[in-house]
Amino acid sequence: MISLTGKAVEAVDRFITSANKPVAGLRIQVEGGGCSGFKYTMRLEENSAANDQLVDCGGVTLLLDEASASMLDGVTVDFVENLEGSGFKFENPNATGTCGCGNSFTC
Repeated sequence: MISLTGKAVEAVDRFITSANKPVAGLRIQVEGGGCSGFKYTMRLEENSAANDQLVDCGGVTLLLDEASASMLDGVTVDFVENLEGSGFKFENPNATGTCGCGNSFTC
């Protein structure tokens, strides 16, 4: 199952709190693209889809579509802040390779 670190939960909570509309959860999705073949996308959603898996991660509801759920199994999402910037970092034990920037992967 996918998990969020404490810092990731805090960051998502901040985004949800500052949203101008009701939020059903955070959609994390895997799409074709990026340097290595697949890339992660994230967005706040007002509604879940009928076939979504709903995952509670420390009070944050994740919305996972069927195709992405299997590719996200075992993934840990962290939020990092450093001198180079801030953002979400994905640790995917299923990835057989990643690109130099770490935003895309192969399975």
